[in-house]
Amino acid sequence: MRIMEVKTVTRSVKDMCMEANYFLSEDMKEALQKAANTEKAPLGKQILNQLLENLKIAEEDAIPICQDTGMTVVFLEVGQEVQFRGGSVEDAIQEGVRQGYQEGYLRKSVVKDPIVRENTQDNTPAVVHYTIVPGEQITLTVAPKGFGSENMSRVFMLKPADGIDGVKDAVLATVKEAGSNACPPMVIGVGIGGTFEKCMLMAKRALTRPVHVRSQIPYVRELEEELLRQINASGIGPGGLGGTTTALAVNIDTYPTHIAGLPVAVNICCHVNRHVTKVL
Repeated sequence: MRIMEVKTVTRSVKDMCMEANYFLSEDMKEALQKAANTEKAPLGKQILNQLLENLKIAEEDAIPICQDTGMTVVFLEVGQEVQFRGGSVEDAIQEGVRQGYQEGYLRKSVVKDPIVRENTQDNTPAVVHYTIVPGEQITLTVAPKGFGSENMSRVFMLKPADGIDGVKDAVLATVKEAGSNACPPMVIGVGIGGTFEKCMLMAKRALTRPVHVRSQIPYVRELEEELLRQINASGIGPGGLGGTTTALAVNIDTYPTHIAGLPVAVNICCHVNRHVTKVL
C-alpha cells in the first residue's frame, strides 16, 4: 500500500495548469512545424508560421498560448494500491486548479451556473474523470479545453446499419460545420461505441493521445488516416482561410456497444491542443 498526501495532487495540478497553458506539447509543435513546411497555400503557410511564432513568444515570456485558457479537464488514473491522506482528492484537484489559474494569471472562464452565468473568479470547478487501475501509481492528465472548438463538437446516435460509412459521414460533417470556428488546424478526437456518454468521454480522451501515434487496431488506423486525408482535402485550411492543412490528426478510440446502437462522438480541438501528463 502506498500513501499519497493530497497536497501533492494540489501542487501537481497547479503546476500542470500553468505548464499546459504556456507550453504546447512537443508532438503538437512538431506537427505544426511539419504542416508549415508542407502547406501548399501561401496564406496558409503564413498563418502556420505565425502560430509557431506565437508558441515561441508564449514559451519565452511564460504567457498563455491563447487568450482562452479553457475549462480544465482532469483525467486521474489511480492505482488501487494507493491510499490518499490529508483530505478529499476532489477538493485537492479543485484547489490545484484554483491556485494555478490565479498564480499563473490565466483567464477565468467558468461560470457557477449555466443559466445564471456568474463567474467563479478562479476557473473552478474543473471537470474530473476518475479511473481505478492496478498498481501503486497515479497518472494525472490536465487538459484545458477552449470552447471555440468545444462548441463545434457533436454526438451521433447512429444505427448499426450506418456502419463505417456513417461514421465517416458524421466526422466529415462535423468538421465541415466547424470550419473556421474551431481555429484550424484541428486535432479531432473520435469515440465510437459504448453508450451515449462513453463515446463522448473516449473522444475527449483521444485528444490527449500524441498526434503521431496511430491506433493499434488495423481498421481504426486506416480510418484515422483516411479521414485525415479527406479533411485536409476539404480546403478549409489554417485559420479557415484555405489551404491543405485543416487537421493535424484524427485520433479514434473504440469500445464494445449494444446490438441496437452505434454511438459516435466527435470532439474537436483547435491548434492549441493543450495537455500535460505526469506520473506521481
